[in-house]
Amino acid sequence: MTHREILKAFTGLLLALLVALLSSTIVSNALPTILADLHGSQSEYTWVVTATLLTSTATTPIWGKLSDLFSKKLLYQIAIVVFTVGSALGGIAQSMPELIAFRALQGIGLGGLQALIQVVIAAMIAPRDRGRYTGYTGAVFAVATVSGPLIGGLIVDSPLGWRWCFWVCVPLAVVAFIVLGRTLKLPVLKRKVRIDWLGATLLVGGVALLLIWVSLAGGSFGWVSWSSAAYVGGAIVALALAVLVESRVAEPVVPLRLFRNRTFTLSVLASLAVGTAMFGGSVFLGQYYQIARGFSPTHAGLMTLPMVLGLAVASTGAGQVISRTGRTKPFMIAGGVSLLAGLFLLSTVDHATNLTLMGVYLALVGLGLGFLMQNLVLVVQNTVAMKDIGSSSSVVTFFRSLGGAAGVSALGAVLAARVATNIANSLSQMGIHTGGAVSGGGTFAISSLPPALQPVVRGAFGDATGTVFFVAGCIAVVTFLAVLFIKEVPLRRTLDADAPAPAAVSAEAVSVVEAPVEMTSVLRGRVLDAAGRPVSGVVLTLTDMAGRQVDVGRTGRTGAYELSANTVGEHVLLATAGSTRPAVSTVHLNGNARWHDLLLDSQGTISGRVRVAGRHAAVAGAVLILTDRLGTVTATHIAGGDGAYRFTGIEPGAYTLTVSAHGYTPHAETMTVGDGAAAQHDVELSQAAEREFVRHQGTLSVD
Repeated sequence: MTHREILKAFTGLLLALLVALLSSTIVSNALPTILADLHGSQSEYTWVVTATLLTSTATTPIWGKLSDLFSKKLLYQIAIVVFTVGSALGGIAQSMPELIAFRALQGIGLGGLQALIQVVIAAMIAPRDRGRYTGYTGAVFAVATVSGPLIGGLIVDSPLGWRWCFWVCVPLAVVAFIVLGRTLKLPVLKRKVRIDWLGATLLVGGVALLLIWVSLAGGSFGWVSWSSAAYVGGAIVALALAVLVESRVAEPVVPLRLFRNRTFTLSVLASLAVGTAMFGGSVFLGQYYQIARGFSPTHAGLMTLPMVLGLAVASTGAGQVISRTGRTKPFMIAGGVSLLAGLFLLSTVDHATNLTLMGVYLALVGLGLGFLMQNLVLVVQNTVAMKDIGSSSSVVTFFRSLGGAAGVSALGAVLAARVATNIANSLSQMGIHTGGAVSGGGTFAISSLPPALQPVVRGAFGDATGTVFFVAGCIAVVTFLAVLFIKEVPLRRTLDADAPAPAAVSAEAVSVVEAPVEMTSVLRGRVLDAAGRPVSGVVLTLTDMAGRQVDVGRTGRTGAYELSANTVGEHVLLATAGSTRPAVSTVHLNGNARWHDLLLDSQGTISGRVRVAGRHAAVAGAVLILTDRLGTVTATHIAGGDGAYRFTGIEPGAYTLTVSAHGYTPHAETMTVGDGAAAQHDVELSQAAEREFVRHQGTLSVD
């Protein structure tokens, strides 16, 4: 897709993303008020968040797998509809069970939006160029996360009431649905559909049992009890059966072969811990500011701005740099360090922590999340083939959501237990002995408590929050270790990855594979320049690994080409176009149609000789330095015995060429390199006059 086509499609995608993020961020800041109105408890507060995370987590891999089989555009629109219906119903909930049920429905749609936006972007943009569009996603994320809590706080504090926190996003969702239908145009891959419903059911069931156990253990029943054994045992059996099914079916929901890839496995592990730290740590911030510090919902939303701004700046800035350099690991390591530092610093907070310091801690957490979230998906997409983009992207998102759901449940239980302990200790110091009757899952309507108890409850919540962030920080250590051991692979410039080479065969089988296999393969694709524009008139030559020509073709007006081969296996594809540097890649043909894009680097070449002024004598050993407009050294070269030099792979633009040699006056001049141009330029150096160096009063002057 061209840059203009991508921006058009991005309009609908970003609108839908804005709807999803706004709905989540608006409601999160209004939850204390909602639960006070519906007489909710701490455990129900956790379940309002966990219900959405649970259903979105469980359905994410299913959405991703369906996108490998059906129209990505249609699925994205269905996800918008489901999400919108859940939001509208949430606004009419009359009790906590109803609200939790509608939030679960909302989560099904959210799972589709989370998984499919990454899949659609991967189908449009090559990994190397994806960073330049991350800025748009980061901007929407910043707008939604900054404005969401503020809008939610204003709605709660206004006569409209908290129900409009659910309804306000419905018009935006309708607009996103319409715009997406008109702007997003992706080819639909026609494949025989085999949906692994049994594997999906077992996967959802196992995850649900595990999350329910984490949420209820320690409250409804003990961590070590028959009920815990039943939940954990059922989860283990269901997940074990899911693994067995996934290893045998033709189209698994979670392809287990992906875990053979070290980068994929470590990224999944890092995402699991990122989700725990992100959801589990940040979901209790609104509760801390409103209950422990007594702020209004609007004020509480403003207090989270440092984390949001840190996340937006990190994700946007990193995306631009990664698009230019193709390197992701330095940013992920920096993100792991920043996330660890922020969470462990937040573990020191209590009900009287300096709010400025807390803002700095939150900014560190935001920077860490911004460096990690999108890049973990990007490195996975860079290592898998297009046919697995949906599954791989959704699996990473799945484990991130799984970590978030488990984190919210587990940290909610930790918070409730810690609050109960803090309240009991405070009352004991006041001479009131509770006898173990205090529970941390009490009311959120602090103002309805007796005035003497309000400071006790607020202090208990504030002091317990540090424990939550300490646990989240311990889990984030896993993220840091995972990204530390990820092997960096340069981001490719093509949409699809080359298929792996065939497995080695034994000596006894050599006679079988030496004979060419007669099987017609069709190779199609497009040739694009560095800006993503199609290039016409490019000559493409397809050869086998022995150098024999298989087919020759030329791109048309749209940059498209089509070649065919009667043999299978590894082939070499060469694209040449005038002065532009040729592009070459290896493709694996297996008798089926294959899509393979090529990118031509429109880089220039500068060559010539360094000579003595007025003479043709060569200046050997001259040092040539090429710098750009910012003074950055782009390339260096030392002239040979004949004075010849050559710079290759130079991007179009204006440069300064500096030439120096012993016994000659240095020379500098500006020159312009065209798009794909090969410039021939000789340089003449004048012999330097004899110079006398005079030291005078501690300074060095030149005459």
